[in-house]
Amino acid sequence: MKVVQLTQIGRPLEAREIPVPEPADYEVLVRVEAAGICHSDVHYRSGVSPVAQLPLIPGHEVSGMVERVGPRVLRRRVGDRVCLHYLLTCGRCYFCRTGHEQFCSEGRMIGKHCDGGYAQYVAVPEINAVSLPEEISFAHGAVLMCASATSFHALRKARLKAGETAAVFGAGGLGLSAVQLARAMGALEVYAVDINPDKLKLAQGFGAVPINAAVEDPVEIIMDLTGGRGVDVAVELIGLPQTMQQSVRCLAVFGRTALAGITDKSFDLHAYTESIGRETEIIGVSDHLLAEMPLLLAYARRGMLDLSPVVTRTIPLEAQAINAVMDDLEQFKGQVRTVIVPTTC
Repeated sequence: MKVVQLTQIGRPLEAREIPVPEPADYEVLVRVEAAGICHSDVHYRSGVSPVAQLPLIPGHEVSGMVERVGPRVLRRRVGDRVCLHYLLTCGRCYFCRTGHEQFCSEGRMIGKHCDGGYAQYVAVPEINAVSLPEEISFAHGAVLMCASATSFHALRKARLKAGETAAVFGAGGLGLSAVQLARAMGALEVYAVDINPDKLKLAQGFGAVPINAAVEDPVEIIMDLTGGRGVDVAVELIGLPQTMQQSVRCLAVFGRTALAGITDKSFDLHAYTESIGRETEIIGVSDHLLAEMPLLLAYARRGMLDLSPVVTRTIPLEAQAINAVMDDLEQFKGQVRTVIVPTTC
């Protein structure tokens, strides 16, 4: 089968031909119909976030059709439409048993610790193949598995309640999902912060108040718009020291900021004035949970989460095209979300 692999850190991905994987006892073989290109994949290529081994097939936002099933698979059938929960976990350790499988002692992530979806086929445990409703396209189903799921988990970790206000830092693939999900969860007002006017326009179309950080201080604007109070919840989806600082500084008393943007950088915090004296919380966000998928998919199926403006481009499974998208993402440029469609090869 055709794949695109990361063969060397800091170097472009390369096209290769390898055998189609054989599904194990409890696995399904999925014919990939769509694989999203996430900013995390750029971090894997650059080495900001280390991968387990090389060569590696990236791609953790994946959807497709079940092509074959292992001999002990019980629920999935050939021809099922599925999207893939990218965390492969043991189901037995303390974290799995207490509903926090993202910290599984044996956990692996497809596209980082083992081969992912920049391929024509991928084999995963049956439990990771989540049923994809007919109302949701493969491209949207793929993006739901990371961009939307991470945003949803961040808002849940920040305990956003109906009637509260929220600020979303970054109006890309994750941010546009976060804006819609915050509204679906009952936020009275959502502020979207970015430096890209086109992305801000999309966020505004989903009901957010756009704030262009390229021309104005987002903290000052948010404080002004909230009468000096600040927001109850902030979600940082970029991973820059400046935006992490801003997400804390715009909080109200008892406010919570959820940090989801991957970075190897630190940021400064004035402990008393920005946290202790206001009893604010800074919450780390790692991945998401399989148990969150049914509600997330229900939001999408009912039109409360619309990914039509998020998936802005599709490309074939070709190394040159994929690397070009990654290069743009590395410079914080380019489309909101680009999805690889292997069947166009």
